[in-house]
Amino acid sequence: MTETRSDVSDWWRTSIIDMEPGRIDIRGRPIQDLIGTLSFPQMIWLMLRGDVPTPEQAKLLEAALVASVDHGPQAPSIATARMAVTCGVPLNAAMANAVNMLGDVHGGAGEQAVELYYKIAASADIAGEIADWQAAHGKHIPGFGHRFHKPTDPRAPRLMQLVRETAETGACPGAFAEIGEGVERHLSDRAGKPVPMNIDGATAVVFAELGFAPPLARGLFCLSRSVGALAHGWEQMQQGGRNKGPTPPHYRWTYDGVTRDR
Repeated sequence: MTETRSDVSDWWRTSIIDMEPGRIDIRGRPIQDLIGTLSFPQMIWLMLRGDVPTPEQAKLLEAALVASVDHGPQAPSIATARMAVTCGVPLNAAMANAVNMLGDVHGGAGEQAVELYYKIAASADIAGEIADWQAAHGKHIPGFGHRFHKPTDPRAPRLMQLVRETAETGACPGAFAEIGEGVERHLSDRAGKPVPMNIDGATAVVFAELGFAPPLARGLFCLSRSVGALAHGWEQMQQGGRNKGPTPPHYRWTYDGVTRDR
């Protein structure tokens, strides 16, 4: 009987939470001691990392989360949330639809940029790592350039300023800020024109400075963008509308298939 119970209890193993009737401990800390004491960014850090960040680290993480909440209804994730609501789904489903749109192309650049930064940190070879990245993944370098914000993504300089200020306190090393800016210089010099860091490149600097693994960069972006999906989904609920597709119904798609005589 004891062996059977152990087999069942060991089916899921976790160091995150311990719980029984009347007790909830998160990473060994009673939940009642965390409520009203930790900020939400600090709680995210505790859940993911097992310790509590310094106030400076938590402020920097919070800045990255704030910076990425929304990019308008033209962003596929936000458009999906709004369309989902007009199909009659509740807000949680609209948010889930939005998060499920955050793949390698839309939403994954931050994770990819953190991975690239870590490679550069290990080799100290910006040009070589960029060449290797392009050989493996194609010409696009994640985190740099923007199809909409030209010449500058307004979010990136502010985040980089906060990284430098945090580094001055000793709460982060500052090395990844130098790497990100080095990549920006290399790409701009090579192109003969500015190739500025965008929001993904800047949040990647933040996440790398704070020691997060690359996959967590995408997870943290999902948390951030979920706020935008919630806000847009709720706004669409107030506006109403039924079965709204990506374009108004009087616009037709281009049909390029076979046309048969009728």
